[in-house]
Amino acid sequence: MSDTNFDLVIIGGGPAGYVGAIRAAQLGMKVACVERAELGGVCLNWGCIPTKALLAQAEFYHHLTHDAAEWGINVEKVSYDWEKVIGRSRKVAANLNKGVVALFKKNKIQHIQGHATIVASGRVEVSDKVGGQVSQTLTARNIMICTGAQPRQIPGVDFDGKYIITSRDAMVLPEQPKKLVIIGSGPIGMEFAYFYRAFGTEVTVIEMLPQVMPNEDFECSAAVARAFRKMGVDLRPSTKTVSIKQVGSGVEVVVASTDEPDKTETLVADKALVAIGVKGRYDGLFSDEMAKKIDIFKDHIKVSKDNYSTSVPGIYAVGDVIGPPWLAHVASEEAIVCVEKIAGEHGHAIDYDSIPGCTYCQPQVASLGLTEQALKAKGLEAGKDYSVGKFPFTASGKAQATGATAGFVKILSDFKTGEILGVHMVGESVTELLAEMGLAKRLEATVTEVISTMHAHPTLSEAVHEAALGADGKMIHF
Repeated sequence: MSDTNFDLVIIGGGPAGYVGAIRAAQLGMKVACVERAELGGVCLNWGCIPTKALLAQAEFYHHLTHDAAEWGINVEKVSYDWEKVIGRSRKVAANLNKGVVALFKKNKIQHIQGHATIVASGRVEVSDKVGGQVSQTLTARNIMICTGAQPRQIPGVDFDGKYIITSRDAMVLPEQPKKLVIIGSGPIGMEFAYFYRAFGTEVTVIEMLPQVMPNEDFECSAAVARAFRKMGVDLRPSTKTVSIKQVGSGVEVVVASTDEPDKTETLVADKALVAIGVKGRYDGLFSDEMAKKIDIFKDHIKVSKDNYSTSVPGIYAVGDVIGPPWLAHVASEEAIVCVEKIAGEHGHAIDYDSIPGCTYCQPQVASLGLTEQALKAKGLEAGKDYSVGKFPFTASGKAQATGATAGFVKILSDFKTGEILGVHMVGESVTELLAEMGLAKRLEATVTEVISTMHAHPTLSEAVHEAALGADGKMIHF
């Protein structure tokens, strides 16, 4: 390549990298994006998108095998082709990858395949792999790191890709396991628990904390736990993973109650999926000299949230590599804000107290803001300091009509002012319903303003309206 000088070199082509590259190009910058794997990153190719395809297939199969008769539909000898189940999700990811490639061409962004190493401020070397031979050197006025994250390991337990696996391995297993142990009940663990259980795998979920989905409101967690246990998922909260090892053609997972750590139990399964979180991915990213200058804290690159600058002038970092919340939409927004700051634009700041979170198992979970347990931890009391409006989908006409009566919408608001403090939902399509409340919170709307916003009938969104009414003591339909 003859032209190797750019206004901005972006390292990583995931939801932060490719979105930031497009916005930078729109602002007139000359941009290069170095990506050593596929454009779209883990999210598009090995995370958010293909897992949602798998979950949609699992939900469809579950409806056929459990709900068809109630709907008056006779279905006999339902079966599935595992290879095609996995194959469809890969096609979805491949199609979207092509879309990112097309967007790069449209915006005249230089895509460079390879591993990037920052050797100095404004200088990046590209090679075929970590420690490989340098094929070209890029210079840039600014560098933005968007290298994402990688699965966190249990100390002393290595991933082998066959028996002790990551989420990436779990979405392309050539054969469906008969028994699966999942360590961790966050979004990744619970989504794969639903997917595999829907197709008949015996699933056990190990969670060290007292409730599954520990970051969610306690009522959401309890609702999902009931639904999963009804499906036959063995949920083990307050349980510690002592060890995992391959034995023969499977694994042995030794666990113990957090209340009785000396009393262990051995679980035998075909696979063990470790889903205990992620850490920043920056292997081989810095030369020895640069590694001494970059401030890294708890496995993540430390930045100023004002403009996402690192400890080295001209080098920025956004997305999963800078730490929680590890969400694609957060990464994209951070990239846009960072690029606009570099360009001298006065863009919006991110409200980290109002980040939407979604889990796409069935029932779905969607939330933003404070949980009720967080409010109580602050010493606040329901009915005195904050109000609770909770509307169940069993009372929704649209939910009754579509057979989607599991779950509820819960709104927490300031008792005096009506300010929205938190929103927590469980049920059908709640990941779509959440956006309304995200906008309301962003605009500092009160529950009164949500109440005065007319909601179409019959829709699931009426549950949001009713929950707002409930927070104000005016609920109509329950």
